[in-house]
Amino acid sequence: MPKIASKAKRLRIYIGESDTWNHRPTFRVIVEKAKELDMAGASVFRGLMGYGANSRIHTASIVDLSGDLPILIELVDSEEYINRLLPFLDEVLDTGGMVTLDDIEVIKYGKKPPKR
Repeated sequence: MPKIASKAKRLRIYIGESDTWNHRPTFRVIVEKAKELDMAGASVFRGLMGYGANSRIHTASIVDLSGDLPILIELVDSEEYINRLLPFLDEVLDTGGMVTLDDIEVIKYGKKPPKR
């Protein structure tokens, strides 16, 4: 099976589930913008527990079910495409959030040839 390795950037955006921008969920707005910019892909993960700058713990516990669970949006693409999204994040994350950017190595595995 062919394997292709390449250098890329990983962009992670940490926000709260209840964060909105123009009355829409911030995570949805960011993913839609990434799609519009023809980025390779985006994933949104909902956290079970976490806290941020305000030090308030958000949890998915039945006892104190939070309506503002942690959200992680992750994108992997070339530096060129990541840089296209950054100015938009400056605008969308005006009420808060955290962004991290890492250099990574991507290893892609090719598809198996069909059986005959």
